[in-house]
Amino acid sequence: MTGKKMKVATIQMVSGIDVSTNIDDMQTLVHKAAQAGAKWIVLPEYWPLMGSSDRDKLAIAEEFGQGPLQNALQQLAKALHITLFGGSIPLRGNDENKVLNSMLVYGEQGELLSRYDKIHLFSYSGVGEQYCEADSIQAGYQVPHLEIDGIKVGQGICYDLRFPELFRAQTPYDVLVLPAAFTYTTGKAHWELLLRARAVENQCYVIAAAQGGRHQNGRTTFGQSMIIDPWGEIICGVGEGEGFAVAEINFRRLADVRRQLPALSHRQLFIRS
Repeated sequence: MTGKKMKVATIQMVSGIDVSTNIDDMQTLVHKAAQAGAKWIVLPEYWPLMGSSDRDKLAIAEEFGQGPLQNALQQLAKALHITLFGGSIPLRGNDENKVLNSMLVYGEQGELLSRYDKIHLFSYSGVGEQYCEADSIQAGYQVPHLEIDGIKVGQGICYDLRFPELFRAQTPYDVLVLPAAFTYTTGKAHWELLLRARAVENQCYVIAAAQGGRHQNGRTTFGQSMIIDPWGEIICGVGEGEGFAVAEINFRRLADVRRQLPALSHRQLFIRS
């Protein structure tokens, strides 16, 4: 894998309140990224719906393994012969009043490669805005582990980004995938800072796909989807609004960073007695 190169893409959306429109927009952007040569494509969190109410997602929640959202992702991956990281969609859990916020990963034949249910649930109270995902989302609990064609993949969703222990629990991996819908307030302050920190401390590529703009429901998300190299340098990205960015990730570059600064092999675990 040392000399391998691969094109990847991050998709940025400004999802609205109509699911069918969001599906169409998602498919258009994924087609364009695939035409640009991307073999791995990452969608943002909440791409199917940014509803008028946080509870709107309950109405479109699907049973795991069936439903129009899962079908759309599966068929797209197979048709374009890509690996598609499905941002997040709402899946039914064991609490009928809540959903799981889940990233499904589909391979080039449309096969399901991975499922990750978001563990950390966002809560924020600021001037004129308040969020509490736990009101409508059930937290996941399983740390994801995924390997595709010899490439080890770390995963998280949005607020997970603030908890480095989740990503340390998955190491070592070569690429970290993170769909998100950061608020404008928290994104402006911390989004790039946290993403680059995760890239540097885990010496990995980061593909971060965000919601980015003013939504029909009145919410504003920060955007700034980006692809970052293992040295913490931003390779490319999308600013505000709908779009995509494609970059080539170079696994020789990854190996060189880890050889020159072997920080992962220097890790020590201290437990307070």
